[in-house]
Amino acid sequence: MTKRIEHDFLGEKELSPDVYYGIQTLRSLENFHITGIPLKTEPVFVQALGYVKKAAALANRDLGVLDANIADYIVKACDRVIKGEFNDQFLSDLIQGGAGTSVNMNANEVIANIALEMMGKQKGQYEFCHPNNHVNCSQSTNDAYPTAFRIALMNKLTGYSHTLGALADAFEVKGEEFKDVLKMGRTQLQDAVPMSMGQEFKAYATNLHEELSRIEDSKSLIAEINMGATAIGTGVNAPAGYADKVTMYLREVTGLDLKLAGDLIEATYDTGVYVQLSGVLKRTAIKVSKICNDLRLLSSGPRCGLNEINLPAMQPGSSIMPGKVNPVIPEVVNQTAFYVIGADLTVTLAAEAGQLQLNVMEPVISYALFTAITYMTNACKTLREKCVLGITANADRTKEMVMNSIGIVTQLNPIIGYEKSAAIAREALETGKSVHDIAVKEQKFITQEKWEEIFTPSNMIYPRFIQ
Repeated sequence: MTKRIEHDFLGEKELSPDVYYGIQTLRSLENFHITGIPLKTEPVFVQALGYVKKAAALANRDLGVLDANIADYIVKACDRVIKGEFNDQFLSDLIQGGAGTSVNMNANEVIANIALEMMGKQKGQYEFCHPNNHVNCSQSTNDAYPTAFRIALMNKLTGYSHTLGALADAFEVKGEEFKDVLKMGRTQLQDAVPMSMGQEFKAYATNLHEELSRIEDSKSLIAEINMGATAIGTGVNAPAGYADKVTMYLREVTGLDLKLAGDLIEATYDTGVYVQLSGVLKRTAIKVSKICNDLRLLSSGPRCGLNEINLPAMQPGSSIMPGKVNPVIPEVVNQTAFYVIGADLTVTLAAEAGQLQLNVMEPVISYALFTAITYMTNACKTLREKCVLGITANADRTKEMVMNSIGIVTQLNPIIGYEKSAAIAREALETGKSVHDIAVKEQKFITQEKWEEIFTPSNMIYPRFIQ
């Protein structure tokens, strides 16, 4: 098939007649061999670019700066992009120079060529629908890219919140299942006081449910866009009223509660919301990783560790040690959390590197946030399905550890005082005797009846003040 020739102010390039992208996208493919991860791997971003270009075409049509017939074809082309029909044409590397110009032009060229075909024209006949003059009308990369990025983030966070919420709910269910399982609480990895395993797992649920509110807070800030700012926030090349009208159309086509920033110059260079969102993702990753550390520790053994819980056996754990099963799901979630923590530093440095009226590092911010959200979503789903739902408790083991623990002496403090309780603890530690035998049988600090009143399972889990 005959290749088509396209030109820009740097010269000419040959393109396959099959591709919908154009010369500027081709240059980006030649220039940016960085991650090997193309734009098409983030379909929510491709969809968001379709929303932005559609809203811009509608606003430009209404304001009389774009021919209604051309605008109609652009809108139809955008609808097809939004549906995902042309995801395979969005090939720009997610990390690139140019503040996202390659991504913006990838969208402009693909949409222009889809529109041209629908008009009955050939790809590249840009006199009828031009990537810059028509699809990019009243826009700059500097408002189109971040607006699409924010729309994509909001939609991506919705899925992440659902997955994180399901993980929290799974811990809640386990909390109810284990509500009567007596176990020892620990501080500094030392015996503390008794509790129930249900309380432990419900606390995990509460810990994660808290994060859902933080995500919603971030989404409300992400909803502020700078569409209509064009190059630096002055709105150069955009008609009067365009910013408000395109924002109105964006709300309509996306279904999101988007709002126009009050200061478009500030909004064009500021990346503070990404720093905040990244911090929220890091915070959640740290919490999930801490829980995984606990699960690994609580399941350690099975005979020479705590062995309080059993994690589902997912695969043989060693190429040399027969019968060994490792906590591979918590381990992989830990590693995912480490990545997200590192991505937060990337966002921090990229946000700080902004200069004057634009932050050109936004592509690496988008890469860091998209991957962090994707990986955390996958990790939370994996942790829930392949680990948490299948956890079982070793109730006899945990009860035995409680009753053999020195830590239960704490509940004698109100009755016999701290000094006598400490003496019991020291003797138990030195001799291996039980707290019960020392306090009741030898020292006779309390009666057997009082002991039984204090150390019922219910009173150890939900302690009453007893004197």
